[in-house]
Amino acid sequence: MRRSDQQRAPREAALPNVRVVLVRPRGSANVGAAARAMKNMGVGELVLVKPAVRRFKAAEAMAVHARDLVRQARVCARIDEAVGDCVLVIGTTSRGGPYRAGADGPEQLAPVVLEAAAHGTVALLFGPEDHGLSNDDLRFCQRLIAIDTHPAYASLNLAQAVLLVCYELRRAAVAGQRAPREMTPAAAAVVQRMYDHLQRALLSIGFLHPQNPEHIMFALRRLFGRAGLDDAEVRILLGLARQMEWAARNRAEQNDPAHRSPLTGHRSRISASSHG
Repeated sequence: MRRSDQQRAPREAALPNVRVVLVRPRGSANVGAAARAMKNMGVGELVLVKPAVRRFKAAEAMAVHARDLVRQARVCARIDEAVGDCVLVIGTTSRGGPYRAGADGPEQLAPVVLEAAAHGTVALLFGPEDHGLSNDDLRFCQRLIAIDTHPAYASLNLAQAVLLVCYELRRAAVAGQRAPREMTPAAAAVVQRMYDHLQRALLSIGFLHPQNPEHIMFALRRLFGRAGLDDAEVRILLGLARQMEWAARNRAEQNDPAHRSPLTGHRSRISASSHG
């Protein structure tokens, strides 16, 4: 091995911990082309969520020497199954809107991905070819990536998007770029349970609008996603959510006549008899 290759190998060690998750992919050839892009850049794992693809012959043909990634690809029914063990989940988007306003470019997030991948698996989510990830899909993401394209035609082919993101990861890895971090991130499944519990708690105290709770929840996901959460911090937020729910239940019981003391409302009569 050449000296330059020896120097690069440790820097690229985090790339196999990056998992590309294709959500509801529609074209077999696109799956294969995405796998080829991954292998070109040293990214290690392919997962398919609810694929419309049933035959992978075209995928294997397009993958060429990345057929192993196609053959070993795990198929999941839901996104939470695909990312539950990950320490960071990043979604991709080409659309605007209030829930996608906090997206960063792949070159900006590449050091963050590599730092997280040094501690565990990082998932990159790519949506179906026709419309990308839905707002519901984005609930599982802590950060968002948007690739800068010309506004006249912003939509990229699925494999092109995979290639561009993975290329920026490889560039950052070879250059030794990694965001500073002094903690191990909590697993995505644990973080998602915390968000679910926090949403119920915030609804119980009237902080969230019951018709559109996600409006604020997306903002909270961006906030905590940028900061990063370890297990201890997730436990603190869970404890906060439980306390809010307890307080809401306690207040409701105090205001409910069915839960009042049988003596409530009879104090004046008792006082009168005691003084009689």
